[in-house]
Amino acid sequence: MNIFLVVLLVLAGVALLLAEMFLLPGFGIAGVSGFGCLIAAVVVAYLILGRMAGYITLGACIVLSGLAIWGFLRSHALEKMALDTKIDGQVKLADNKLKKEEPKKDDKKQ
Repeated sequence: MNIFLVVLLVLAGVALLLAEMFLLPGFGIAGVSGFGCLIAAVVVAYLILGRMAGYITLGACIVLSGLAIWGFLRSHALEKMALDTKIDGQVKLADNKLKKEEPKKDDKKQ
C-alpha cells in the first residue's frame, strides 16, 4: 500500500506539472500542487520505506519529470494546440488629407 501511494503521488505530480507548463497559464495551483505531490512522494518514501527507497523515489521524480517534458515536446502536441491560421487580408492606407464631402442635391433645397 505504501509503494502504491508513492507511485500515485509521483504520477500525479508529473501530470500536474505538465498541465501547468503546457495547458494552464501562469504559475498557479497546478504547479504548486505538482511540486507538493513530488515532495510528498519523496518524504513518504524516506519515512516509511527507508533511505534507499527515498533515494530511488527522488531519482525517479527527477528522471520522470524530465522524460515527461521531453516526450510532450517531441509528440508535437503543442503544434496541434497552437493557433495556425494565416491572415490573408490587406490594409489600404488612407490619404493623410481629409476631403470635404460635397452636399447632396437634396440638402440644397432645404
